[in-house]
Amino acid sequence: MSRIAILSVNHAQAPVAVRERVAFAPNQLTDELQKLNKLPGVAACVILSTCNRSEIYAVIETGNPQEILSDYLSQTHNINRAEIDPYLVYFEDDKALEHICNVACGLDSLVLGEPQILGQLKDAYHAGKQAGTLDKKLEKLFQHAFSTAKKVRTDTQIGSSPVSIAYCAVKLSEKIFTDLSEQTVLLIGAGEMIELCAQHLHQKGVRNMIVANRTLENAQKIAEQYNAQSVSLKQFSSIIDQADIIISSTAASVPIIGKGLIESALKQRKHKPMFMLDIAIPRDIEPEVGQLDDVYLYTIDDLEQVVSDNVDSREKEKVLAQEIIIKQAQVFNQWLAVLPNEQLVQSYRTSANQIKDEVVLDAIKRFNNGGDGEQIIKKLADQLTNKILHTTFKNIKQADHSDLSQCEGCVPNIKK
Repeated sequence: MSRIAILSVNHAQAPVAVRERVAFAPNQLTDELQKLNKLPGVAACVILSTCNRSEIYAVIETGNPQEILSDYLSQTHNINRAEIDPYLVYFEDDKALEHICNVACGLDSLVLGEPQILGQLKDAYHAGKQAGTLDKKLEKLFQHAFSTAKKVRTDTQIGSSPVSIAYCAVKLSEKIFTDLSEQTVLLIGAGEMIELCAQHLHQKGVRNMIVANRTLENAQKIAEQYNAQSVSLKQFSSIIDQADIIISSTAASVPIIGKGLIESALKQRKHKPMFMLDIAIPRDIEPEVGQLDDVYLYTIDDLEQVVSDNVDSREKEKVLAQEIIIKQAQVFNQWLAVLPNEQLVQSYRTSANQIKDEVVLDAIKRFNNGGDGEQIIKKLADQLTNKILHTTFKNIKQADHSDLSQCEGCVPNIKK
């Protein structure tokens, strides 16, 4: 019997240095999904990769699911299993169902109840659908997670407070600079996280904001909303010395800000302090930058204290959300329990259609050969009835008396 399995490397167990090594680049996701789906025993798969987690959701028909997924993760990232095993978390069946719902509802996030993860999970699902790596069971699992998250958002206040990674990034900036409105902020990237940062900074009264991105058009879209300047990544090194605050979140596979660049910027700034927050996975800023005087470098893992100061009000809502997840799980398990019945019905329908096609083809041949139309139709009906019912009657005759009550419900009650 196939099993639902999830392998996770997330912020709760793995530091940023580990998470960035197992991250999946967006432009490689389709190839990786199809590569995983071709492995022996893998019936379906979806890959989620964010700044806080890399997770594989799969339906495994044969073999050891945990070993299959763990080996794939280590081999595809060229990492020795011994290096990542301490950080791997595995879920199967009921535990997997609970985990994906916790993720969708934001209960497993660094920021409790943050809404961005649901959108990221939907993106991962659509990537799997586009790559052709979903089956009926995995499709249903994700739809269940989405509907559960919607119910949790509707029935609880888990998402009421303005707590998100972007919000916490701005709060951390305030710990360094008491008046953000006087600072120049450089935002690198043009994704949802950067857009949220721009929104929060604008609300804090920041007047000097620069958005840098590889595609200038995308940077301009954000800049126009918040009266900011936009530059391309090719230009940002020439203006980086203007930035008091740098928040970076790109999809680059290697760091885009090195120690040398910041050393030069500090000289031009006459060593005026710089606050730098790297919320990208893999990291955008070389860790060595943090060794420089007058630089306050933080990664996404450093947001934990800010988070804990802002989520107390959400804890009681978490309990309510978990109760909803448990109740909703019963619905999914009921569907799972009758899934073999659906597969049997589909098999019976396929067999009946094959019989129909054979009988109809024979009738058409006899009709084309000049046979009597009325007799041909009667014979077709008799053959169709006999062939379809033959196996059913045989099984009923051989069934135990206690099983006959199940058979009665399958026979239509024809009234004259």
